Amino acid sequence: MRKPLTLIATLALAAQALAADAPPVAYPEGYRQWTHVKSMVIQPGHALYDAFGGIHHLYANAKAEAGYKSGKFADGSVIVFDLLDAKAADNAVQEGARKIVGVMVKNAAAYKDTGGWGFEGFKGDSKTERAVGKNAATACYQCHTSQKDKDFVFSAYRK
Repeated sequence: MRKPLTLIATLALAAQALAADAPPVAYPEGYRQWTHVKSMVIQPGHALYDAFGGIHHLYANAKAEAGYKSGKFADGSVIVFDLLDAKAADNAVQEGARKIVGVMVKNAAAYKDTGGWGFEGFKGDSKTERAVGKNAATACYQCHTSQKDKDFVFSAYRK
């Protein structure tokens, strides 16, 4: 009985180590010059307000733009979720401070445990302070599994 348990424990640790060895997602330099996919505001009362309340702008590099149009994202696709505080001023909703820059990078081989996508969030205006790190499976991918039929992407291209 001891050998099967040891084997199971060893395999579990090996799988965990492989997931931990996935390359870190890089900060997406120049993303605001990419294609703007859409914007939205998550307001109080929305189920995701506590985590994602504010103004969202979504950007796609050229490969991700093609993926939005075809429904299948190729390796090298990058989607950026730029989340800012929403503040009311002068009868308008305006952008406040940046909360996070969320990034999805498609690389089927490197991120096979998370649907082929690498996930990261960069805090505020920092290009180095990470919010996700090795917790991508639970912090991001767990919710994205509901979008498996859309290659794990929630957003759709606005024509």
